Amino acid sequence: MKDYYSILGLSRGASKEEVKKAFRKLAAQYHPDKKTGDEAKYKEITEAYAVLGDDKKKAEYDSYGRAFSGGGTGAGAAGFNWQDFAGGGGFQNGNFEFDLNDIFESFGFAGARSSRTARGRDISIEINLGFKEAIFGTERKVLVTKNMLCEQCQGSGAKAGAGLSSCVTCGGNGKLHETRQSILGSFTTVRECSVCQGRGEVPKERCGHCAGTGIRRNQEEITFKIPPGIENGEVIRMTGRGEAMPHGQPGDLYIKVQVESHPTIKRDGSTLHVNLPTKLSDALLGGAYNVETLDGVIEIKIPTGVAHGEMLRVKGKGVPLGNGTRGDLLIKINIALPKKLSKKAEKLIEELRQEGI
Repeated sequence: MKDYYSILGLSRGASKEEVKKAFRKLAAQYHPDKKTGDEAKYKEITEAYAVLGDDKKKAEYDSYGRAFSGGGTGAGAAGFNWQDFAGGGGFQNGNFEFDLNDIFESFGFAGARSSRTARGRDISIEINLGFKEAIFGTERKVLVTKNMLCEQCQGSGAKAGAGLSSCVTCGGNGKLHETRQSILGSFTTVRECSVCQGRGEVPKERCGHCAGTGIRRNQEEITFKIPPGIENGEVIRMTGRGEAMPHGQPGDLYIKVQVESHPTIKRDGSTLHVNLPTKLSDALLGGAYNVETLDGVIEIKIPTGVAHGEMLRVKGKGVPLGNGTRGDLLIKINIALPKKLSKKAEKLIEELRQEGI
C-alpha cells in the first residue's frame, strides 16, 4: 500500500493546507514541462494529492488505509482510480482543473490567476545627515524623479471627455484564457490582458499627455521628518510615495540614512562620549574645564585626585529617548603627562617623590 503522506513528504494526519502546500512545491519541481521534471514522480504526487486533497477520500484513507470513493474500478493499492479522479473534480472532460492556478506561477507559466492589486515600484534613496541632526532630528526635502499619475487624465489614459470603452481583446473581462496540452490532458491558463492591463476597458481616445498610459515621468519634492536619535544605516519608509500604478497602489519610498561622524563626540546607543585632556596638576589638585557638547559649551569640575581613564557623567546631555528624557554624556579623563620638564618642575616633582607621591 502506498503511503501518500510519505510521497508528499508529510507526517501522517497533516492538515489539508499542509497537503496543498506540499503538492504545490513538488508539482513545481517534477512537472514534466520543467527541466527537473519526472513524469512517474509527478503522477505519483498527483495521485497522492487526489486522495489527501479531498476531505472525504482523506478521511477514508486515514481510517482504512485506502480511499473507497468511486467503487474501486481500476483502483490502485490505496484505492486511487484515474477514472474516478476524472469524474470527481480532477479531470473534467479531459481538462485538468483542480487548483492548478495556484501552482502555475511555480511552473513559470505567465499570467496565473491572481487577486493581488497591481502595485507600483518601490524607490530607494540615500541621504547624508550631520551628527547633530541625527541626534535631535530634523526635517528634510528631497526631489525624486519617478513615474506619477498623469495630471491631465488622472491615470485613466483617456483624453478629457472621451471616456472608456470595453476592451475587444479580452471581451471586457480583463483576462485571456489559453489552453495547453500535457500528458494528463489539456488545461487552461488565465493571464491578464496586456492591452487593458486587466481593467477590461480602454480609452476611446488616448490622452495626449501620457499617450494613453496614465503615467508620466515627473519630479516630486517630498518633505519628511527625521526622528530624533536615528542611527547610521537606518531606513525610513514612506508608504505610497514610490512610483504610481494606474488603477493600482503606489509603491513605497525607502530613505536610507548615512550619519556623518563628529570630530570629538562619539555615540553608543543613547549615550554620548567625549574625551577630556587634563593636566597632571589639575588631576592632582582639581580644576574646571570647558567641554563642547551638542547643547553648547558647559563647564566641568575635575575632582581632586581623579584617575586617568575615569568617567565623569553628565545626566540628560545624551541622545533623546522619545519619552521626553535623554541619555547621558560621559566624559573620559585623559591625563596628559608633560614630555619635557623645566628645572623648577623637576625639582618640585622630586620633592613629591620624596614624599611618596
